[in-house]
Amino acid sequence: MQIEHLRQRLRALGAKPAHEARFLRAWSQQRSLDTRRGRAQDFFPLALQNALPALDVELARLARVRSEHAGEDDSARLLVELADGQTVESVLLPRDGLCVSTQVGCAVGCVFCMTGRAGLLRQLGSAEIVAQVALARRRRTVKKVVFMGMGEPAHNLDNVLEAIALLGTEGGIGHKNLVFSTVGDHRVFERLPHGEVKPALALSLHSTRAALRERLLPQAPRIDPAALVELGERYARDTGYPIQYQWTLLEGINDGPEEIDGIARLLAGRYAVMNLIPYNTVEELDFRRPSWEAAAEMARQLHRRGVLTKLRQSAGQDVDGGCGQLRARGEAAAARLAGRRTPSAGAIRIEAVPRP
Repeated sequence: MQIEHLRQRLRALGAKPAHEARFLRAWSQQRSLDTRRGRAQDFFPLALQNALPALDVELARLARVRSEHAGEDDSARLLVELADGQTVESVLLPRDGLCVSTQVGCAVGCVFCMTGRAGLLRQLGSAEIVAQVALARRRRTVKKVVFMGMGEPAHNLDNVLEAIALLGTEGGIGHKNLVFSTVGDHRVFERLPHGEVKPALALSLHSTRAALRERLLPQAPRIDPAALVELGERYARDTGYPIQYQWTLLEGINDGPEEIDGIARLLAGRYAVMNLIPYNTVEELDFRRPSWEAAAEMARQLHRRGVLTKLRQSAGQDVDGGCGQLRARGEAAAARLAGRRTPSAGAIRIEAVPRP
């Protein structure tokens, strides 16, 4: 379901703009349709009143929790079942945040991530994206939504932008608290500046060396890291939000002196924040998480060289819930029950960077 289709159905039931906004606000914020000014039955057209129970059931089916995995850091990873039985992951983050998925699977194929192992299965409709927020708000307060779950948002741009437009208006979330994450796509920089709701932007960098970045993100657009930073800087200056650069730390691969020099060269003096995220260990893949001490030292060196750097803890590390692992485990369990063998993840090897 797409939000525009939902709007059309509401209008067909006699909804005026005020009725439509009230319905979408109640759904996306998980509030009652009744307000201090009056009950829904006194406000809505009769046809819409009669349709409300069936609409509520249909919207609830868009996203349901199949399993929940609580972390020690106040995070919780949700394996979310969609109406067609496919599953995606959402993450309740500490401090009222939520990470949502935009696709079932992913076409980028980042070699350190389980999500893309099976490729892209399908896009999520805009209503399915917002439904993850509604689902989370039934559990706790959500004041920030990051589009960093399963999938590449730029590959589902129409649906993601439609969801962002609703969340930034009827959904009651501040524009800078809507964070669009991408590996880099020219369409993002062409379209995001022109929307009514302009989200903050997170760019997945992972390496300042073009050749290594291509190996880590094999299906990402071929944009040189320096050119990507220039595009990001322009968007940051236009919106007033600093760019958040995402850097998954892989021990011996992108955590050495050469990358520190590269980050300082590209980001010193920029309107940007570098988020260092130690790798969320995936048992099936041949990558290692650096020690916290080594990651902290890298952050300190970048600070000293003029790059605002934050060392992030991967939410849900203690429940092995990152990078599509919940969905992968669910698929593997279903395959075992059906007597099938699941395809091996295979060993992905990236040559380590020599240390001095």
